Amino acid sequence: MLLAVDVGNTQTAIGIFDAGETLIYTGRLTTSLGQTSDELEVVVQALFALHDIDVTHINQVIIASVVPSLTEHWKRLSAALGATDICIVDSENCGGLAILLDKPSEAGADRLANAIGAVARHGAPAIVVDFGTATNIDVVNESGAYCGGVISPGLDTSADALFSHAARLSAVDLIAPAQVIGTSTRKAVQSGLMLGEAAKVDGLVARTKRELDTTKNPTVIATGGLSETLAPLCDSIEVVDTELTLYGLAEIVRRCLP
Repeated sequence: MLLAVDVGNTQTAIGIFDAGETLIYTGRLTTSLGQTSDELEVVVQALFALHDIDVTHINQVIIASVVPSLTEHWKRLSAALGATDICIVDSENCGGLAILLDKPSEAGADRLANAIGAVARHGAPAIVVDFGTATNIDVVNESGAYCGGVISPGLDTSADALFSHAARLSAVDLIAPAQVIGTSTRKAVQSGLMLGEAAKVDGLVARTKRELDTTKNPTVIATGGLSETLAPLCDSIEVVDTELTLYGLAEIVRRCLP
């Protein structure tokens, strides 16, 4: 079995693939910067036991991490689980993906996995909108190369900044109001956060399409922890694929660890 791990700034997504093909389990953990290798092993082992997952069948692990301090912890845990093949995703270890950046080494492992997953599952060209701590837009051209994209504050990040810096604004539920014009402070804040995030994405996707030199219309894919909440508010989103990053990691394994 293959264990795929996507270590994000806020949450860590994990997936288990049977023989590297079928996703049979997904879960999310809170990313804790102060967590030790031993603590991480206790949490993961307990999670797997809760869902009757036999860790002795895990022989391959792939890790995409944007938190360097936790990468080594996950690598040690993978070895403790008995995995014989452990892959750490970076710009030189990403399944042969062509990276058209000024400095390819700057590309985040999760963004590379999204690009690989987009091509494998939806074809090229593609635009991936990843709704997480940051709202990332990743672009794949017609030949399947990763072109770069956009990094902006995510919904929760924007909300935290607003509420911590505006003395008279209290935190509100992050749900979309029925209309843009808020008739109360709560509704006005919800409009600005929820509909504002959607408008930002639609505007950036439109600009991206104009810049992308392609004969085909790119498929616009939403993924990430907030994709199911925000994608319905975006006119530009065509497909919601919540596990795109994990499938991208599995595809990298198929290419790198046959």
